[in-house]
Amino acid sequence: MTAESSPLTIAQLAELAGVSTATVSKVVNGRSEVSSQTRAAVEELIRRHGYRRQRRRSTPTALVELVFHALEGDYPAEITKGVARVAREHDLTVGIADLHRDRAAADTWLEGVLRRRPSGVIAVFSGLTETQHEHLARREIPLVLLDPADVPARGIPSVGAGNWNGGLAATRHLLELGHRRIAIITGPDSALPSRARLDGYRTALDLAGVPVAPELIDRGDFLIEGGQAAAHRLLSLPDRPTAIFATNDGQAVGVYHAARRLGLRVPDDLSVVGFDDMPSVRWTIPPLTTVRQPLTEMAAAATSMLLTLAQGEPLPQSRVELATELVVRDSTAPPP
Repeated sequence: MTAESSPLTIAQLAELAGVSTATVSKVVNGRSEVSSQTRAAVEELIRRHGYRRQRRRSTPTALVELVFHALEGDYPAEITKGVARVAREHDLTVGIADLHRDRAAADTWLEGVLRRRPSGVIAVFSGLTETQHEHLARREIPLVLLDPADVPARGIPSVGAGNWNGGLAATRHLLELGHRRIAIITGPDSALPSRARLDGYRTALDLAGVPVAPELIDRGDFLIEGGQAAAHRLLSLPDRPTAIFATNDGQAVGVYHAARRLGLRVPDDLSVVGFDDMPSVRWTIPPLTTVRQPLTEMAAAATSMLLTLAQGEPLPQSRVELATELVVRDSTAPPP
């Protein structure tokens, strides 16, 4: 049927759904005051027929929306610096949203962003849902993912870091110091950066001919408290590790706390490597050896990509990956 191959207007969708044009408009614009049954019916029609927005396109607001799944630690500050740097050059304002790891908060944020119609959205770490992607695409609001936790959906541009190489470099450094009982505290299993860093760790051990000991792999949550709990478990093993690779700096700080509580000294009794190189870790005692993830540069790259899309121009590549670098300080030494 030819109607199915031609996108429909709001009026045509309303007629097919048996509802008012105002109701369809609310669904299209992500408003919440529509019943779930009606919303599902209208969205199904849009999936089948498509939706043709009438060309009364408003001018985008000179605003970049930066959305975090949670505003915790130094990480958001480093990201915001990079976005703000590029935004200033283009006379744009930066708006920051914190979704509090909460689906309801994400829905409320989406309603607001569709009303504001910014120049674009940068979603940090966790991606948005497929439905949220669709709403932004219908309103022609560009989206770029920064340090995504999952493999981005097809067609969604993203910026990340060399997580596998970073995990490899951190573990190789400990191996070169003479460590063989090297533990790792990962992030959540669902997080793509965590899995890549773990793969780099495993590869380094394999290349050195050191068997991977399952008891030396402990899962964390990228938080200080989670790193402390995981380190306490690892350091309570009968044959405890002589080194711990914490897959972010927050967890590495947690390792410091666990070691101190158990009467262990860093690096005399235990070497520690982190990941991120947040500004604060050069002031820990001892200063932390870590893998630098160029968060500010990653954020600047994501913002430049977003502005290219906002101007209607194609991107030369949809995935940008910046290199990580090992920064050696005083938290690592040969094993006792």
